Amino acid sequence: MSNILTIKRTDGNNEDFNRLIQQLDHELWTIMNEVQATYDQFNKVPDIKTVVVAYENNVSIGCGCFKKYNNTTVEIKRMFVVPESRGKDVAITVLNELEKWAKELNYVTAILETGKRMIPANRLYKKAGYIITENYGQYIGLVESVCMKKELS
Repeated sequence: MSNILTIKRTDGNNEDFNRLIQQLDHELWTIMNEVQATYDQFNKVPDIKTVVVAYENNVSIGCGCFKKYNNTTVEIKRMFVVPESRGKDVAITVLNELEKWAKELNYVTAILETGKRMIPANRLYKKAGYIITENYGQYIGLVESVCMKKELS
């Protein structure tokens, strides 16, 4: 039987999304240790309406979301793929769907923040066309942060 990847647009009330971001938070604390305490406050996405969940054979395996940063820009948040499904292009599929959705809503730029220690995430975003930019907003002055942006043309 072949594995079928499906993508669902949903919101922050989705149980699968919430389960996945709990796993993401656990992984971030494992990688970042006490540094993660600074970042946790920036990871909250209450009442988010623009969530994407990836399913393989109806099992949730990845997610991401975006929120409005300003009138032309969205911020990509909460990107995660369960470890056993990494390397299967799930993350790029989720990211592409988020960008497509943002464009449908007339946004022209996407920004995001990841950590210096998040090597696979940095590779993913660069491969997807994101370029490193100056730290923005709450990430200004945080040396562990890597901020990136992409024009959604």
